[in-house]
Amino acid sequence: QVQLVESGGGLVQAGGSLRLSCAASGRTFSTYGMGWFRQAPGKEREFVAGITWSGSRLNYADSVKGRFTISRDNTKNMVYLQMNSLKPEDTAVYYCAADSTPFRVTSRVDEYDYWGQGTQVTVSS
Repeated sequence: QVQLVESGGGLVQAGGSLRLSCAASGRTFSTYGMGWFRQAPGKEREFVAGITWSGSRLNYADSVKGRFTISRDNTKNMVYLQMNSLKPEDTAVYYCAADSTPFRVTSRVDEYDYWGQGTQVTVSS
């Protein structure tokens, strides 16, 4: 079992930055692939970024490439999403998710086993 708790969301002006954090519990955290997703009102949940258990492979949605960076610290059971050059269209609830299948980075919502409760990110124009 893995429990995930996100933090770091808030209100920021366009062009600004935020850093989201995801604290994970569970001794097997270091073996899980991790992902960040987001969901805007009236829209489906969408993949933002993913990272393998070792951090050796990363994957990003085209819409955030070059602006967002995912990272993890297995010694602290933490995953991060650094978000720069934020745009109003980045406004959404952001979720951290864990994938128990090792050695992959998947963008599919249904391939993640555990989810956090989400943190709101609002970007004003």
